[in-house]
Amino acid sequence: ILDGRLPPGSRLPSSRLLARELDVSRNTVLSAFDMLASEGYTEAETGSATRVSSVLPEALQIPTHMDRQPTIPRTPPRLSELVHARTRPTPGYAAEIIPFHVSAPDLSHFPFRVWSRLLSRFWRHPPQDLLISGDPAGYRPLRQAIAAYLRAFRSVECDEQQVIITTGAQQALTFAAQVLLNPGDRVWLENPGYPGLQHAITGTGAVGVPVGLDEEGLDIEAGRAIAPDARVVAVTPSHHYPTGVTMSLARRLALLDWAAETDGWIIEDDYDSEFRYAGRPLSALQGLDRRGHVIYAGTFSKVMFPALRVGYLVVPSNVVDAFLAVRRAIDDHPPIAVQPALAAFLEGGHFASHVRRMRGLYAERREALVDSLERHFQGMLTPVPSEAGMHLCAMFSAEYENRITDKEMVAIARQNGINVTALSEFYLAEPTTQGLMLGFAGFTPDVLNSAVQQLARALETA
Repeated sequence: ILDGRLPPGSRLPSSRLLARELDVSRNTVLSAFDMLASEGYTEAETGSATRVSSVLPEALQIPTHMDRQPTIPRTPPRLSELVHARTRPTPGYAAEIIPFHVSAPDLSHFPFRVWSRLLSRFWRHPPQDLLISGDPAGYRPLRQAIAAYLRAFRSVECDEQQVIITTGAQQALTFAAQVLLNPGDRVWLENPGYPGLQHAITGTGAVGVPVGLDEEGLDIEAGRAIAPDARVVAVTPSHHYPTGVTMSLARRLALLDWAAETDGWIIEDDYDSEFRYAGRPLSALQGLDRRGHVIYAGTFSKVMFPALRVGYLVVPSNVVDAFLAVRRAIDDHPPIAVQPALAAFLEGGHFASHVRRMRGLYAERREALVDSLERHFQGMLTPVPSEAGMHLCAMFSAEYENRITDKEMVAIARQNGINVTALSEFYLAEPTTQGLMLGFAGFTPDVLNSAVQQLARALETA
């Protein structure tokens, strides 16, 4: 009470409970309660709980713990190099879902009624063995459903034995890096590229080597020249993050040739390939691999809802045991809570139906954003052609680059309640282009158009 940890009005435990917890006589507790009441600390009415007095004696009005300044260490805490490497904010991160949040799906169209029914059906009478221990690879029916889905829709060659469930794509990428890399190993990283891949690689002590891209994707020959001794290549071939470029078939085959020649590994992050708006969905790089050099990572969080936190790895058969050993060392097995429902969601065709529905909706929003940018920026900000994903990039014209940087534009936008992301933030080396990342999936055409107009006005004023 003196410290303020029990503020006025707080209810005290019953005398019986307190006596049992402290292992003392109840009479001892009652005597203490009587002393508190007689001195004005507490008050109680017959038949009701004892509470801290609403008005404390004047003598007790001393500074509370809220007024006391904690002792601050004179030297900074000793932490790992990994912590210091990750203190830079993740580009584009914002807790508030406002235009143009990059990773926001439209949740109003998700079939939550179906999802809640599937959750309830399983947890009404769950198998007892699943409540005691879990498979380190994940719930077997879910792994079977994922393998069937990937074979049908992504041309991934796998069976359920090769599928490992993770708590999101980031854990999948981290597992892969920990299994494949030693401190000091060199890794080709797309430049610009996805920070999550960069963090997974550098967290092992490996060295990320930035390799540029062109209209066909990662420049394989440049990578060979810059780091011929690289052990791993980390790529987003189906829809490059952040620019949206799709790696050509020739480059995919060249990358597989590199892996075969060097006995290297390829980490393929296939984060949002379900949303392709023109032509057939491209086959995954893993489906072209005949020598077992590709580690394939995917997620359900972008397609369904971000808080789901379910991802997966597909690994070659000869390294499954190594990956499961790392999984056991980190967290034993993935949480079982949503896995059975997700398996039923996939097996029942609900996932495929949801993807088809959202693909049409997102295509309409993508076109609305492109049209609005072309009308209101008139060539000053040019959308990059991209036929997939939930965001697009818009590049500065030469005139714009001479007048403002993309980071300055981000600051102006956020002052006006708009969340855009600077493309230059994603470069490992000196940025070579200026532009913006604009998410469109979570916003209606009217909202997107209004936000583009607001951004244009703010920049004109600035």
